[in-house]
Amino acid sequence: MKRGNGFLTAGLLLTCVLTALILVGFFWTPYDPNAMAVGGKFDGPSLAHWMGTDNFGRDIFSRVLKGTGTTVSIALVTLAIGAVCGCLVGALTGYFGGPADGLLMRLNDALTAFPSILLALVVISILEPGKKANVILALGLVFIPSFARVTRTAFAGLRDVNFIKSARLMGAGSVRILAVHMLPNMLSVLLPALTIGFNNAVLAEASMSFLGIGVTPPDASLGYMLSEAQGMLFAAPWYALGTGLVIVLLVFSVGLLGEGLRRRDKGVL
Repeated sequence: MKRGNGFLTAGLLLTCVLTALILVGFFWTPYDPNAMAVGGKFDGPSLAHWMGTDNFGRDIFSRVLKGTGTTVSIALVTLAIGAVCGCLVGALTGYFGGPADGLLMRLNDALTAFPSILLALVVISILEPGKKANVILALGLVFIPSFARVTRTAFAGLRDVNFIKSARLMGAGSVRILAVHMLPNMLSVLLPALTIGFNNAVLAEASMSFLGIGVTPPDASLGYMLSEAQGMLFAAPWYALGTGLVIVLLVFSVGLLGEGLRRRDKGVL
């Protein structure tokens, strides 16, 4: 009897639950995430406040819902910029080769020699810190080289296989070959790279917001909330625990999804 892919199933279930909560948070939260209350400061978790309240009496669960939506939306747009631009560069250089391939890959080597978060800090320092659009742009630019390298390797490996040569002999143009014949055959490489990229984007955004150069109030962000929670770790430990747990679950669920996809492509259960 053939067993199912446990990693993929668990990843899908957990991701679906988190996605549902994020979507709910975009349209509704139990309380106003930024509403302060004179009473009820540092209240512990209860039926009224599932994750307790902070030093301003704000409902932490409502802020976590809103902050998770902010972090995930930034991560998704960042991933889209890095994946689209990186895949385009990698596809063109991997398929056509030549001097442009060597030049761009050496540039990629130089960029990937530095930690991505460090490069993002450099870019965001040139732009204006604290703005969501600048955070997305900085992280998106940093993620391009990694996707370009992965895509370039895959396209270069497919360039001289028999079905690509046959497509050329039948008169297929370069755009058709790249989009119709080669791209679908590298999805097994690209999908796990997307899951890893998403997790890296979540952690990068949280790190930048934690340092105070990412998303800043009045916007809620998991990284900035974790920074706030650091100052009240003993007075309201539930703030740090709740926010940190959501970050862990986000990364863990997508990580399970990526591992499940990798095992499915390799035929491992």
